[in-house]
Amino acid sequence: MIVWLNGTHGAGKTTTGPLVRQLLPDSRVFDAEKVGETLMDITPGLPWTGNFQHWPPWRPLVVETARRALDYTGGTLVMPMTVLVEEYWREISTGLAQHAIPVRHFVLHADRDTLRGRIEGDTDMGPSTFRLAYLEPYAEAARTWLHREAEVVDTTHLTPAQAAERIAESVRS
Repeated sequence: MIVWLNGTHGAGKTTTGPLVRQLLPDSRVFDAEKVGETLMDITPGLPWTGNFQHWPPWRPLVVETARRALDYTGGTLVMPMTVLVEEYWREISTGLAQHAIPVRHFVLHADRDTLRGRIEGDTDMGPSTFRLAYLEPYAEAARTWLHREAEVVDTTHLTPAQAAERIAESVRS
């Protein structure tokens, strides 16, 4: 099984993912961003798109990597990864379904002011115009498709541990 933690920057995916892993037996965290980083390491570089998710190889490589990891280890993959383009989510989720991999899709949500505050106050990554630029695309995705496709966990007033417990409890039920 895959427990996909979606949502925009600042929602708490990176922090919550390892906490979910601790609560689900036989689980591992797989950050699909590493697939994008691998593609970014190709030299000379792939055509510039502004985001590795726009590269056509990224999505099937995420599916194939997840499939191969699960074939090797079994259990659950916890995948904290923002996907805000509906077509990309369909491609990934359909690819996983073709391999009979169940996906529990969660969206970690927080209100815009909370997200902005978390991004601007991030002491690890620092303030980021790249991350702030995704606030509006997230709001649009949430309004048009994303919140219908997933179980929404509002992290505005939750600690990462509380969010992780809600997710794990939902997966166990």
